[in-house]
Amino acid sequence: MTAAPAPTLTPGQSRRLLAVLLVPLFMALVAVSVINVALTAIGQSLGATSEGLQWVLSGYALAFGLALVPSGRLGDATGRRRMLLIGVTVFTLGSLLSGLAPGVGTLNIARLLQGLGSGLLNPQAVGIIQQFFRGQARAKAFALFGTTVAVATAVGPVIGGLLIQLLGPDAGWRWMFFMNVPLGVAAVILGRRWIPDDALHRDRSAGKRSHLDLDPVGTALLTLAVLAVMLPFLERGGSSLLWLSIPAGLLVLVGWVMWEERYKRAGRHPMVDIAIFDSKAFRNGIMIVSFFFLGSTSIWIVIPLFLQMHLHHSAFEASLLGIPSSIAAMISSQIGGRHVLRMGRRLVIIGFLIAISGIVLVAIAAELVETGTLPFWILAVPLTLIGLSQGLIISPNQTLTLDAVDSRYGGVAGGVLQLGQRLGTAIGTALIPGLLFGVVEGGGEWITAFMLAMGAIMTAAVVALALTIHDRARERATEGSGHHGA
Repeated sequence: MTAAPAPTLTPGQSRRLLAVLLVPLFMALVAVSVINVALTAIGQSLGATSEGLQWVLSGYALAFGLALVPSGRLGDATGRRRMLLIGVTVFTLGSLLSGLAPGVGTLNIARLLQGLGSGLLNPQAVGIIQQFFRGQARAKAFALFGTTVAVATAVGPVIGGLLIQLLGPDAGWRWMFFMNVPLGVAAVILGRRWIPDDALHRDRSAGKRSHLDLDPVGTALLTLAVLAVMLPFLERGGSSLLWLSIPAGLLVLVGWVMWEERYKRAGRHPMVDIAIFDSKAFRNGIMIVSFFFLGSTSIWIVIPLFLQMHLHHSAFEASLLGIPSSIAAMISSQIGGRHVLRMGRRLVIIGFLIAISGIVLVAIAAELVETGTLPFWILAVPLTLIGLSQGLIISPNQTLTLDAVDSRYGGVAGGVLQLGQRLGTAIGTALIPGLLFGVVEGGGEWITAFMLAMGAIMTAAVVALALTIHDRARERATEGSGHHGA
């Protein structure tokens, strides 16, 4: 089955397409990071317990992760523009309801809607880039994608802290959600005009049935497996028996693989064609980014905790440390996009070496900050190195990983890749801050706990580097053959 070629876009059409794809992506990712500085204000405003507040974070993350792969399949099968616009609409509705929430129960339902909308729209953005961009143009598009990820992660806490400082605790957190509403409405209106209707260009040679065969059993099995694996990391402080859901989830995952293979042998169209995992480049890229997010996301939790809870700096002061890092990520993402097709995995290796250097320097600087030898803002210097590394890791890895997959499966492949990021983030943000709090609450020194947390982050980065070096060996063996996914 051969995919029909996508229409050629003019430079102006390409710019408008990327704008209308990346604005909703930015909104969805800011919604992950902005909430970290708002939990105290939300708790006071709504009179919420810590258990209720936990699901303000966890509900979003869970709905986001569960929706990624099924929505990628739906987009591939029925039209990515349609699914993206539905996702933006659901996210915008969730934002409006979040801002209006009279209590924490309503807020948690609204956050589930936000997470669902994010999970619906993210794979479509990846799939549309795969479909309408080729070669260097695709690398540049994913560079902008990576820039958006890095900037959204870093500026989210700054936006949150600034709104609370300017508008007060109650109105401040509500406007974190309200600000998405006009952006979401504009994205839907402009998306209808600027995103080509990909349903007109999908291959119909296999007949209408192929596009409507949505594999409900496969969807249910994968959803159950992801739920079982993610839940213990999101339900912090829950029963120890909850950890038994991880092996249960892995068993369901094995059953899902067997079902998908059987479904394909029967001549049907599985939710995920397991054959995409035959590509070593695709498999390795998923593992690389999963370990990277396992460690890197926790940096932006551990450092604010250290500064606020131990050194008594404000949330706004702590959030400002991310601005130079964000600028560095913007610059390095563009550099990565320009050179990734020529340098391949070597670029990602350089990124990890810079990241590891930054982690070591953060640990050294933190000890000097704690003793009063250096001011707290000096931490912005090694954090800038970490931002620089993100631009050389995230978008180049995405380009190289998805380049190994047929663009017909761009949505589901993007969903699988982002699911790896979500799982890495869920595990890392549960285990690494948990390690820090475990030491402190056990009577240990804050600096000792901080160093152990940074050691765990370093371990994840070293594993990701080792996987990248391994994939570089595969890449080197296949160079010149014209087959990148072998």
